[in-house]
Amino acid sequence: MRRCAFLTMADRAGYVIDDELAEAPLAALGWRVDTVPWDRPGVPWERYEAVVVRSCWDYHRRPEEFLAVLERIVATGARLENDLELIRWNLAKSYLADLAARGVAIVPTLWRPRLAAGELDGLFAALASEEIVVKPVVAASAEGAFRLDRRALRRRRGEVEEYFAERALMAQPLVRAVLDEGEHSLFYFAGELSHAVVKTPRPGDFRSQEEHGGAVRPARPKAELRAAGDAAVRALDAAPLYARVDLVPANDGGGLWLMELEAVEPSLYLRMDPGAPGRFARALVSRVSGCSRAAR
Repeated sequence: MRRCAFLTMADRAGYVIDDELAEAPLAALGWRVDTVPWDRPGVPWERYEAVVVRSCWDYHRRPEEFLAVLERIVATGARLENDLELIRWNLAKSYLADLAARGVAIVPTLWRPRLAAGELDGLFAALASEEIVVKPVVAASAEGAFRLDRRALRRRRGEVEEYFAERALMAQPLVRAVLDEGEHSLFYFAGELSHAVVKTPRPGDFRSQEEHGGAVRPARPKAELRAAGDAAVRALDAAPLYARVDLVPANDGGGLWLMELEAVEPSLYLRMDPGAPGRFARALVSRVSGCSRAAR
């Protein structure tokens, strides 16, 4: 039986993870899956034909160490999914600026290497919004995200300025549709749409992640959503094993904005579609088998 590893965190408490749903369809295709914390020392990565970056949701606290581990994995000859260069590019949310330059409509975003004292006020005017979200350029699970209106700014200015004093940040207008309609997530395996969900925050919150109390339900994307998701994936240099495309209705009602195109470690919500685990397994096996044939 061939072997692959799913990379995860050492401490998974408090997170909703369903990657194990792919294990049975992979076993049916002749593959054994080991779930391995990415920072476990001494792992003989060379024993695996494929190493799949999955629920590594603490990588943003040690991004350089995370990338160094991935480099060691690649050096052993194991196939890394997604590709190391794609992960390196996608690790910081500044990739959104690259996608915008390729014609993808993203949420309007301001980028700053750090936040200077008194700079917050100008972000509201620059974004033409009375409510904004400020978050780190390197982050996961909405960690470090602040929702601010003028009242909250007076109360939290010192906290936000301190948090971003030496940390790169991005500022966006609050996307109003997220609060009621929700955030649409489309999942692509090897460039093909697999399934979709809608994520809505709990009342009073703006974060749609389950770890913050958000609700998730399966959905069938309409043609406009499907077209926007397809276009975002096509904007990549090559189709990755997996990608999650997060889309939201634009504040001005003029179409859709890309909020994120996650190719590092997105939750794939395999449990939301009975066929999703099998589609993921077949996409992985096809890519690894194709690589093996090309190498001969």
